[in-house]
Amino acid sequence: MEIKILGSGCKKCNELEENTKKALEEMGLVAEVIKVTDFKEIAKYGVMTTPALVIDEKVISKGKVLKKEEIKEMLSK
Repeated sequence: MEIKILGSGCKKCNELEENTKKALEEMGLVAEVIKVTDFKEIAKYGVMTTPALVIDEKVISKGKVLKKEEIKEMLSK
């Protein structure tokens, strides 16, 4: 599993990354978590508002910081 956090590296982006890592840890899942800060790369996903969460190349969320429980719910699907 590959998870990307799209954003400029702002506080909200960092918070989304932390929540994602905590959700993975609590679920016992292993995934590569990659921060993408290049706006050209972010635009390729059609994302105009960050932070965004991408799981296996599918945009799951954009423009908000998901809570750990919300991420866990999405990962379980």
